[in-house]
Amino acid sequence: MRHMTTTAHTSIDWTHELLDQITWHWDNQMRARLAGLTDDEYFWEPVDDCWSVRPHGTSSAPIQGGSGSHVIEFGIPEPDPVPVTTIAWRIGHILVGIYGARQASHFNGPPADYMTYDYPITAADALERLDAAHAAWIAGVASLDEAALARPCGEHGFEQHTMAALVLHINRELIHHFAEIALLRDLYLRVGASDTPFSR
Repeated sequence: MRHMTTTAHTSIDWTHELLDQITWHWDNQMRARLAGLTDDEYFWEPVDDCWSVRPHGTSSAPIQGGSGSHVIEFGIPEPDPVPVTTIAWRIGHILVGIYGARQASHFNGPPADYMTYDYPITAADALERLDAAHAAWIAGVASLDEAALARPCGEHGFEQHTMAALVLHINRELIHHFAEIALLRDLYLRVGASDTPFSR
C-alpha cells in the first residue's frame, strides 16, 4: 500500500493576508511611483476629450460633480469608448469611490460621494489626502476579525458578498488604478513634458 502523508492543519490569519497583499504593494510599488508628482502631470491630458477635474463652468461632460472650485467629469451610461482619464480624475475616483465611500459605509468615516466631494486641485494636496485615506482604510481592515470578514458586506447589488470579498475587490481596484497612473507618468516623462505629439 502506498504510503500516505498528511499535512497538519494550519490556521490562516486572513486579516493579515488581505492587508499584506495591499500594504506590500503600497509600500514597495504604488506610493513610490507617485513621488514627485507635479501639477502639470496631475492635469495632463494625453489625448483629446479626456475626462478630468476641471474648474466649474469649463466642462462639457454629461455629469459634473463637486462642491469645491472644480468638478469631476463622468457620464451615465458611459460613452463608448469611455474617455481616457487624467491622473487627477483617477486619484479623485480612488479618494471617493474606492476609499471614501467604503470608509463611510463600513468604518464610520465621513460621507463621501462624487457629487459633493471637494476635489484636490494640486498634486501635493491629492497625495496628502491619498495617504490619509489609505491609512484610514488599512486601519479599518485591520480591525476586522475572522467573523467580521465572513459577514455579508451589505453593498447594493452585492449584499451577500463577504467583507473579505469586498477587501479583495478594493485591493484589485487599487492595483489596477495605480498601474494606470504609473503608465500615465511614464508617458508624461517621454511625451507630455516635451509636448511631443503622439503618432496617431
